[in-house]
Amino acid sequence: MVMAAAVLTGACTQESPKTEEQAPLIGRTEANVPDGLLTPEVLYGMARVSDVKLSPDGTKALYGVTFMSVEQNKGNRELFVVNLDGTDKRQLTFTPKSEQNAVWINGGGQIAFLSSESGDSQIWVMDADGSNRRQISRHEGGVNAFLLSPVEDKVLFVSDVKYGQRTADLYPDLPKASGRVIDDLMYKHWDEWVETVPHPFLASFDREGTMGAATDLLEGEPYEAPMKPMSGIEDMAWSPDGRFIAYACRKKTGMAYTLSTNSDIYLYNIETKLTDNLTEGMQGYDIMPLFSPDGAYIAWVSQERDGYESDKKRLFTANLITGEKQYLTSEFDYNTDALQWLPDSRSLYIIACKEALTHIWQIDLDKQIRQITTGQYDYTGMDAVAGKIVALRQSMESPAEVFAVNPESGDAVEISFENKAVMDQLAIGKSVPRLIKTTDNKDMLTWVVYPPHFDPNKKYPALLYCQGGPQSTVSQFWSFRWNLQIMAANGYIVVAPNRRGLPGFGQEWLEQISGDYGGQNMKDYLSAIDEVAKEPYVDAAHLGAVGASYGGFSVYWLAGHHDKRFKAFIAHAGIFNLEQQYVETEEMWFANWDMGGAYWDKSNAVAQRTFANSPHRFIDKWDTPILVSCGELDYRILASQGMSAFNAAKLRGIPAELLIYPNENHWITQPQNGILFQRTFFRWLDKWLKE
Repeated sequence: MVMAAAVLTGACTQESPKTEEQAPLIGRTEANVPDGLLTPEVLYGMARVSDVKLSPDGTKALYGVTFMSVEQNKGNRELFVVNLDGTDKRQLTFTPKSEQNAVWINGGGQIAFLSSESGDSQIWVMDADGSNRRQISRHEGGVNAFLLSPVEDKVLFVSDVKYGQRTADLYPDLPKASGRVIDDLMYKHWDEWVETVPHPFLASFDREGTMGAATDLLEGEPYEAPMKPMSGIEDMAWSPDGRFIAYACRKKTGMAYTLSTNSDIYLYNIETKLTDNLTEGMQGYDIMPLFSPDGAYIAWVSQERDGYESDKKRLFTANLITGEKQYLTSEFDYNTDALQWLPDSRSLYIIACKEALTHIWQIDLDKQIRQITTGQYDYTGMDAVAGKIVALRQSMESPAEVFAVNPESGDAVEISFENKAVMDQLAIGKSVPRLIKTTDNKDMLTWVVYPPHFDPNKKYPALLYCQGGPQSTVSQFWSFRWNLQIMAANGYIVVAPNRRGLPGFGQEWLEQISGDYGGQNMKDYLSAIDEVAKEPYVDAAHLGAVGASYGGFSVYWLAGHHDKRFKAFIAHAGIFNLEQQYVETEEMWFANWDMGGAYWDKSNAVAQRTFANSPHRFIDKWDTPILVSCGELDYRILASQGMSAFNAAKLRGIPAELLIYPNENHWITQPQNGILFQRTFFRWLDKWLKE
């Protein structure tokens, strides 16, 4: 492993007043990369750019940058602004508390945002130059997200409310009792016990003063809006006249909630306080509502089938006068991941992934669609005003930055350059697309990432990267957890197949994996590594396989079926025992759809095939060293799965290590834990693939 090549000074670009008790302000890290290679320390010193907003006059971009402190083991997010031509970039905030959810207000003269500077998260306002900062809301319980009305006299915001009865409610004389009495499902979700749910609130708003008393739009209802754990303010919208609020909600609890993905788009009338269901009868997820500028239409993303969270994300519109619905992407076999209306109310910009590249497209109400951006990139966020677009763009060779995009030509020009100083010092390996024939004679797009300074006359160990999801594209992503460049920088060729089950290649390719976990997608993995291993520069005697979540399951499965191809495995947060997973996980709709049903249903052939392919059933075939990693706050795939796999390997006499985090969920999010993971990861691989 290339050990720490970065000297992290932790210096911020601007001094901040601090008391003796305060830690240094977390800001931009000065990084020295003497060997020109990406290391865990350099990776955690990089700026993480997100949430770009275009000013109302289309001349400036507002965005956030998160800086990580390894020493303090946390991050801090600051706000920046830059002219659309890339000039006059300025940092607006210098505080120890992160600023989030920033939006332009008052015609671009001010910025509203969230900060926990006063304790819990509240709405604040400052002038566009960062001055005159003041707190607006003081809502008990805090504000998770917010959306101002078109004329900015009202605010729709999200705050958590109590859910269900706690032990102290049942037995007030036992205030220190820690036990939970549970009588229904969905009692835990992602990484928390479900004791609160987010609700939308409505209040008057004065950007120069305060926020008025708030009304809970779901008063007395035990439902989530937005829906945890991944949804946000994008699931809510104001009508242009400010009379209506649209929001997405799955009005179910307990057993019904955990078995269903059937959410709907609800329309709340501010004057009458009545609510209508706009998508009644539509069975899958309905999310991301957005009114057209003229108020005549509402667009949203809809999935057709209840219980199938990876169903095609279809773009729909409804005429708010006639009620007529239109499926705009019926001829476009790809997901709609983001949307924004154009001023003419006749067309929308969308973000969609096609063939492992995520781009901005334009589609009109007549279903005519054109691709705007091109190139080997992923566009992961956008905002548009007055015929101009700003977007976040990343690739396997560069982290996300802000780009100004010409909506006619598709030309994109970087304007943020938050990581330029680091990137200029790094040698970056090339990521090359390669079509590989599968066992059923299909072409599978596979990314091959080469080490920096790649020499075809040398031999390199290679890693098979197994993607999670299982329905999550291996696109041109840059990850601060599973980063393919850092694997390449450590001298490995990385093979990253878009195996069966991944979106971006049509519904048939995507849907094949459901009910076939140990089937064709595993053959796809082996086809990819076998083909690349034929190259003279690949050391076929030193191959490894690594992955997280479904990728971890894949590693466990391959450990019992690889016919001695691999010399090392690494699995993070993977499923080892499918039967155990079925009764341990929280979102049962996923288990039912992807596994085919319950393992005790002996008449269900699909389910029986799935559980017959559980990795734990093939532990007798394991013969290769394995590193297992997991987090104890992971309620999606419990840490018991990782511990079981580790225990089984040790009992079989197989070299194994367990890296377990008591304070991480499905993802490793804390800087020191992340660096510990990377160091352990490469120590393990180097031991078995290089020594």
